[in-house]
Amino acid sequence: MTEISKVIDQFKDVVIQIATPYSTGTGFYLDKYNIIVTNEHVVRDNQTVVIDGTSIEKQIVDVIYVDPKYDLAFLKVPENHQMPSIEINLEGSLKEGQVVVAVGHPYGLKFGATQGIISNLLHQENDINYIQHDAALNPGNSGGPLINRGGELIGVNTFIIRDGNNIGFSLPVNYLQLTIDEYIKGAYKKGVRCNSCMNIVFEEEESTKYCTYCGSKITMISGIEVYEPLGINKTIEKMLKNLGYNIELSRRGPNNWEVNRGSARITISYHEKTGLIVGDALLCLLPKDNIKRLYEFLLRENYKNESLNFSVRNQDILISLLIYDQYLNTETANTIFNQLFEAADKYDDILVKEFGAIWKEEI
Repeated sequence: MTEISKVIDQFKDVVIQIATPYSTGTGFYLDKYNIIVTNEHVVRDNQTVVIDGTSIEKQIVDVIYVDPKYDLAFLKVPENHQMPSIEINLEGSLKEGQVVVAVGHPYGLKFGATQGIISNLLHQENDINYIQHDAALNPGNSGGPLINRGGELIGVNTFIIRDGNNIGFSLPVNYLQLTIDEYIKGAYKKGVRCNSCMNIVFEEEESTKYCTYCGSKITMISGIEVYEPLGINKTIEKMLKNLGYNIELSRRGPNNWEVNRGSARITISYHEKTGLIVGDALLCLLPKDNIKRLYEFLLRENYKNESLNFSVRNQDILISLLIYDQYLNTETANTIFNQLFEAADKYDDILVKEFGAIWKEEI
């Protein structure tokens, strides 16, 4: 294992997936302060978010701090977890040309890391100096850690320039440290940084709509409206509830949901422009041998199944359904998605036991 590989491996248990009805992103755990750090834009307009990781079970946690100035947010840490500690590099000097690694969950995937070099330490946006680098930052990476070759935290991945040839920007760790020091003075109460005077306003027993320092209007965390789905989203979520799933835990950003049935992972996506609703159940991976026999089985089953369809995407074997929003109502949704869920739970076992397919987690 290379030096960089070792560094990446040690962060797998610290980096966390974050999902809300509006977005997905990444966070990371800081043992010293017992908080999960992410970007403000990842958790924006949410009192709670869903987190998941290798050292924690998928669950709902509270947002305890939001900071639009530095695009930072802190989450409450669940009581039972196995997340290790990481070191914050405050003393070490950063240099242009230095190797860095951006860690996160790009495109909602379980874990990913990209290597790059620092190209500019003085890129300024809104009076903040950002670390500019070419470690690719993709959707879902926001809020993840930027680390050096020694495995130390040096920044928080924040934003990219679209069509900018992999130019990414990370908030230097000294801004994070200053924010943490300021926040913990409030004894971990929920807090919001005021956009006008830049003071942190903490929630007391009586809720406030105005900054207690300068009087500017401010939205406290407890004052954020709870998300309510509309239209097709409401129909899909009603279906999930009818079939026994926790709606909040199933949300994976706008118009996306994810649930598990047995060992199969099922994603549901609604494409508003086309009106198409897609349910994809990832069953398992293609076997290394006797693939022809498996293909023949899938084709025969496709002929039998009217509403479901098998397909292969790279090495993944999926069973899917497609329906346009104009044909979807609660009754139809309950019927066809229940068929998909039951088929997913049935066929993954058949493909593994009878055709030598490989469970996803075995690779």
